[in-house]
Amino acid sequence: MRVGNRAVAAASLALTLLLVSSAAEAKDFYKGRTIRLILSTGVGGSLDTNARLVAHFWARHIPGHPAIVVQNMPGAGHVRAANYLANEAPRDGTVLGSFIPAFLLAQVLKTSSAIKFNAADFNWIGASSASNSTFYVWHTAPVKTMKDVLKTRILMGGTGAGSYTVIYPTIMNAIVGTKFKVVSGYATTHQINLALERGEVQGRAGNNFNSLEVENGEWLRDHKIRLLAQVGLKRDPNFPNVPLMTDFGRTRQDRKILRLFSSDVAVGRPFLTAPDVPKSRVALLRRSFEATMKDPAFLRAAKKAKIDVAPIRGAQLKKIVDQIINSPPAVVAKARAALLAAGIMGSAPKGRGQAANGGK
Repeated sequence: MRVGNRAVAAASLALTLLLVSSAAEAKDFYKGRTIRLILSTGVGGSLDTNARLVAHFWARHIPGHPAIVVQNMPGAGHVRAANYLANEAPRDGTVLGSFIPAFLLAQVLKTSSAIKFNAADFNWIGASSASNSTFYVWHTAPVKTMKDVLKTRILMGGTGAGSYTVIYPTIMNAIVGTKFKVVSGYATTHQINLALERGEVQGRAGNNFNSLEVENGEWLRDHKIRLLAQVGLKRDPNFPNVPLMTDFGRTRQDRKILRLFSSDVAVGRPFLTAPDVPKSRVALLRRSFEATMKDPAFLRAAKKAKIDVAPIRGAQLKKIVDQIINSPPAVVAKARAALLAAGIMGSAPKGRGQAANGGK
């Protein structure tokens, strides 16, 4: 019995020493190093602005105070950046990512043959905020509500075929019968905003409330746009009268499909790192990220920049991601069939000025 107790004690001591050693190694690892933060969007958008602010303060909370350099890697509906993090980035915690979560639905629905990642394998560090997405039209558009779009064609600006700007109008056309026509191929959402102001297009989908309020708050204030719907699992308390996309489903099955397309909004503005990064390093990144989210200097800077901060911890983020990835097969099959029927599955972005995904 005594021998057994000594063996247990020895094993416990060895494990403790291993954990202490791992923690010490993690703290020393980043000293003098540079971390690259890969973004799945171009320069100047809300994700870019948010990530750069987080990176500036995050570096202060990582032991060793490494430099964090932001690198924009847009393309393929956010799949390009996810592929890079999964397959090419070093698996040591020196490359982080902040992606628009459309790549999660791309994996679930298999919308592209270019997908070479499994989001469940990423190490999810945390999210700085989450906010419902939107459908809106310019104030001169000939519609006032989503029901009006059942009768009137509306030109919507779009980027890549796998982006929310294209997917949301497409699925509403397929499930609800709206007459959105996506003018696809704009390089960035900023270009779509300019196209709206110039009258090239009449509306846009896929812009989160927190982005809209920061980038174009005057549009809301001056009634330059009309909100047709919001995308999320529940209504934003600041916009209680704007219906959810799921509200327009005519059957229970329709609503389940629309809910699937609304689910990844809960992932918000996530930060993650590559698969197989040592657990002690992931834990350090999570702790330092949480400390950043509480940093008074960061919160003051975010408030000044009108950037929403409502953090989600890494463990909770991983649960949300797993739920999306493990969506009911029957719902996934019907959602996939709807995209196939609309001609979006596996398609490549068309050039600017070419119409895609015409309404019924």
